[in-house]
Amino acid sequence: MDFNILGDIEQVETIAKGTGVRDRARLRKMYGSGRWLKRKGVARVRLNASRAVRLVELHWYEASGIGRVEFKIKRLL
Repeated sequence: MDFNILGDIEQVETIAKGTGVRDRARLRKMYGSGRWLKRKGVARVRLNASRAVRLVELHWYEASGIGRVEFKIKRLL
């Protein structure tokens, strides 16, 4: 699903860190080494297919020095 994040991500929580991040090896190969975290939060997004603006729960990976990567919409709120 293609989308653009509008504004800030709120209610940010860490879901997994360190060895709890199952895709750690793949992330290290693609983006480089870092302290990888899997995080979730709530944000408004514009869905590019329908142009609708929705409140959604997002999941993504994050590492210091690398930033946020691979955003995914998990559910519409």
